[in-house]
Amino acid sequence: MSSAHAMDFYDFEPKDAAGNPFPLHKLKGKVILIVNTASKCGFTPQYKGLEALYKDITTLYPNKFIILGFPCNQFGGQEPGSNSDIQTFCERNYGVSFPVLGKVDVNGDATEPVFTWLKTRLPGMLKLKRIKWNFEKFLVSADGQAVQRWSSISKPESMRETIISEIKKIPDVGEPADKPSQGEVVQEGEAKTGSNL
Repeated sequence: MSSAHAMDFYDFEPKDAAGNPFPLHKLKGKVILIVNTASKCGFTPQYKGLEALYKDITTLYPNKFIILGFPCNQFGGQEPGSNSDIQTFCERNYGVSFPVLGKVDVNGDATEPVFTWLKTRLPGMLKLKRIKWNFEKFLVSADGQAVQRWSSISKPESMRETIISEIKKIPDVGEPADKPSQGEVVQEGEAKTGSNL
C-alpha cells in the first residue's frame, strides 16, 4: 500500500535502492530510526555517528533496532547521484551497514507516503510539517507509533538513551546482550572463579 492516508506505519512499502518494495511490516517488533540523508551536505558526516549508533544498539539488543536511510535531493541538490552511487558512497566512506533505500522526496506533491505519515504525526517546530533540511530524524516504536522527531543538528549519539528507552518497552526484551547475568556479577576486586558463579 502506498497511500499517504494509510493509518498504520506497517502498511507502507517504500522502494529499496534496487527499486523493489521494502515492506515496513517486516520490521514489526523493532524500534526504527528514519533519516532523510544526502551525500554532499554539511551534515553528511552524521553517517558515521548513525553507523556507530546502529552497531552499538544492535550489539546490546540484537534484532530490536534498525536505521533506515532515505536519500533525498530536495535540499540544495545535495544528493544528485543514482541509487547505486549513493550505496557505494555510504559503504566506502562510512561503512554503512543499515539499509539505505531508494531516493525519495520528503516534501511536496511527490512526497514518499511514509514521510507524509511521519510529518503528520510529528510536526516540527511551530507545528510545521515540512522537513527543513537533510538528516532530520524520526523515531518509530516497536509497535509502529511515531515517537519523536529530531532536527538536522541533533547528533545521532544524543538519541541513544531515547532509543534504548523505547527498546526496553518491548515485551520480554531482557537485559542488554553484553551485560552479565545475575549469576555472573562479580564484586569489585573479586576474582571471577567457579565458586562465585
